Amino acid sequence: MPITVGQDTAKTRKTLQVGNQSISYYSIPAAQAAGLGDFSKLPAALKVVLENMLRFEDGKTVSVDDIKAFAEWGANGGKNPREIAYRPARVLMQDFTGVPAVVDLAAMRDGIVALGGDAEKINPLNPVDLVIDHSVMIDEFGNPRAFQMNVDREYERNMERYTFLKWGQSAFNNFRVVPPGTGICHQVNLEYLAQTVWTDTDQDGNEVAYPDTLVGTDSHTTMVNGLAVLGWGVGGIEAEAAMLGQPISMLIPEVVGFELTGEMMEGTTGTDLVLKVVELLRAKGVVGKFVEFYGKGLDVLPLADRATIANMAPEYGATCGFFPIDGETLRYLRTSGRDEDRIALVEAYAKENGFWRDADYAPVYTDTLHLDMGTIVPAISGPKRPQDYVALTEGQNAFRREMEETFKRPMGKEVAVAGEDYTLESGKVVIASITSCTNTSNPYVMIGAGLVARKAAALGLDRKPWVKTSLAPGSQVVSAYLEAADLQKDLDSIGFNLVGYGCTTCIGNSGPIQKELSEAIAEGDLVATSVLSGNRNFEGRISPDVRANYLASPPLVVAYALAGTLDINLATDVIAQDKDGNDVYLKDIWPTTQEVAELVEQTVTREAFLEKYADVFKGDDKWQGVETTDSQTYDWPSASTYVQNPPYFQGMTMDTKEITNIEGAKVLAVLGDMVTTDHISPAGSFKDTTPAGQYLVDRQVPVREFNSYGSRRGNHEVMMRGTFANIRIKNEMLPGVEGGYTNGPDGAQTSIYDAAMAHQEAGTPLVIFGGEQYGAGSSRDWAAKGTALLGVKAVIAESFERIHRSNLVGMGVIPFEFTSGDSRKSLGLTGEETVAIKGLDTIKPLQDVPCEITMADGSVKAITLKCRIDTAVEIEYIENGGVLHYVLRNLAKS
Repeated sequence: MPITVGQDTAKTRKTLQVGNQSISYYSIPAAQAAGLGDFSKLPAALKVVLENMLRFEDGKTVSVDDIKAFAEWGANGGKNPREIAYRPARVLMQDFTGVPAVVDLAAMRDGIVALGGDAEKINPLNPVDLVIDHSVMIDEFGNPRAFQMNVDREYERNMERYTFLKWGQSAFNNFRVVPPGTGICHQVNLEYLAQTVWTDTDQDGNEVAYPDTLVGTDSHTTMVNGLAVLGWGVGGIEAEAAMLGQPISMLIPEVVGFELTGEMMEGTTGTDLVLKVVELLRAKGVVGKFVEFYGKGLDVLPLADRATIANMAPEYGATCGFFPIDGETLRYLRTSGRDEDRIALVEAYAKENGFWRDADYAPVYTDTLHLDMGTIVPAISGPKRPQDYVALTEGQNAFRREMEETFKRPMGKEVAVAGEDYTLESGKVVIASITSCTNTSNPYVMIGAGLVARKAAALGLDRKPWVKTSLAPGSQVVSAYLEAADLQKDLDSIGFNLVGYGCTTCIGNSGPIQKELSEAIAEGDLVATSVLSGNRNFEGRISPDVRANYLASPPLVVAYALAGTLDINLATDVIAQDKDGNDVYLKDIWPTTQEVAELVEQTVTREAFLEKYADVFKGDDKWQGVETTDSQTYDWPSASTYVQNPPYFQGMTMDTKEITNIEGAKVLAVLGDMVTTDHISPAGSFKDTTPAGQYLVDRQVPVREFNSYGSRRGNHEVMMRGTFANIRIKNEMLPGVEGGYTNGPDGAQTSIYDAAMAHQEAGTPLVIFGGEQYGAGSSRDWAAKGTALLGVKAVIAESFERIHRSNLVGMGVIPFEFTSGDSRKSLGLTGEETVAIKGLDTIKPLQDVPCEITMADGSVKAITLKCRIDTAVEIEYIENGGVLHYVLRNLAKS
């Protein structure tokens, strides 16, 4: 479908000649020459957004003043929070978030028909790629059958979902599905889908070149910024609006420059680097900001390491971590099989339009910080936040100190495991997983892990018997170079067999551990641990049996599997004994930088990328055998427990509602700091004793077939019951209690779902109180959808993470922030209060409003809240009941 660009384009539209190709583009130097401002010192990341303004300038949605605002940004020291309408080129989805998005689109088709409109109007206007990567679980591991058995179980569990997605692929335009078993969406995006410079035809049939940009329904969409592709995660609801042509309303961001100098030392990895970057940027405070990396260090930083750093932008809180186009960008595009004409266009366009990083690249930044990569040491992060950095050089007792101080549990209580000749104690590693797009996209650390396995196997070492080991590469290319390097057999020999191509452990699909181990952990109240090469280690995410989760490089994951415990300093302690009884230290099995580099050079080839991505949308025989219907609207199967027609648009009319004040609201939960979207809407497994489990049991679904919350996001009934149901969430209304519980209207302890339904039946509005960084983590739209469906009208917190705040607004829930130093603690909130919020009937963006809190004893505390409806269009979203209602009504009108 042709792109629609702005009409007043004569001054900035130019022609670029690349070889035999003549192509139009929108020129930033031409805009400067036309007197629109000085853009020469803008960071490349912000120039991408500026080009978007030039291309879509129409005097209405995007004005000349919006363009001039970027020059003012530079003149004001990197600040000018003007509201703009930004249009990304495409949308990326994965199946956990993509299924509910397609469910919403299917429901919107029903909705527009009910409003008298045409179902065909509900179609993506921008290209959408959905990669099925979140559904494979590690049921089988440590043997040659693991991959095929896990794939078979994946199809058994998820056939309803896959049938639905195949229907969507045929029903919607501009919508492609990458089948299961291909890879992780961010790695497929980096290795194949992304082009750095995109091309398309405009409404007049002319070909136009412009920066490749996207939003994705997964927070780690940011990974592709390592390839100079501007992208970030949004909730499914915001992505759906972008698909349907709705611009993303945003403020011109601040851009923090992160200077990298020096070179990595022998024995360190890109993972060690990114864990330090996360720690530094979390301390700096970059929520809602762009981070752009610059400096001489980029001259020696491979694109794989850049992608690792960009991937973890959600962990350091930034909207994105961007790397400008340079020679390394072109090298990677060539190695990964991109077309030579495209590579030539990327270079010519970047140099012509001011996106190229060379020795003279010195933009203006809002703020800066610096890191000498020569200071990086081997490190891990944990036990429950990515920014909890632990250098392995810190000392012998780093882990023991973490255990005693963080969990307040004594170490060393031993419990015999039935049928085995070992005991289990706190600190033992029960899961060691090479997993996640963050690191399995990086051949340097993957080859490194293989070499550690090779050296260990040669000494006769093996994983400890209590460790569940797994290898889940982010794409088939990884398997290709591990096989070419003859390293997969070495990984197999110590239990790191291929278990599937997908996110697995990183999103909680670690599968069950040995039954005896699980029982021993529960009996001894032990602090079992996991080590994974992922990006998230939040409480309750990885496994219900594991309390402490640590992020580490793939080579360190292998080392910890050999050691079997985190109560060890790998830098100095003995890992194990070899076949002759000699002590083995990490240095004995650690590869040199040269060893790794030589194997990467030999085995990571352009031919491997071209071969593995030749039929990326075809899938295997199982995918080709999935049958579906051919219809414009979906025939919702009434008995399905995976896909149900959501209630958002049922009974909807063309009338909007004014925003009204909140009166007589009760408190559903009082939550602490760093409450993540995993806490609000968990992705992992659940028991039959939970409200979600009871719902499935009532529908004769056996516990073995429960699958996970993430896989059931197409069914609002399951997801409502799973909201605030994380096993580790702590509602301060119930001191000492973990899990999704609260006080019901009668004051008795009950599940949050049952309490919310009782309040809803009584017509009582609800509020949530929270602390700092509320909604950190994944771009999980169900964290907002579930909140809305429980009847919550407002969330009041000390601060919000960017994506979740936007998602709440998109679902019609109003976010508020405390002001004047107030907090749930300073106010002494217990959850027995009644809340009233005034001034909403005349609300303006970012307005302060009065709030009255009536305490349990009848006294009243008057405070001021900042309303975090940030932009004018967000007010319209709230008036419509959400962004999708807003879009649906506009499409029905047209």
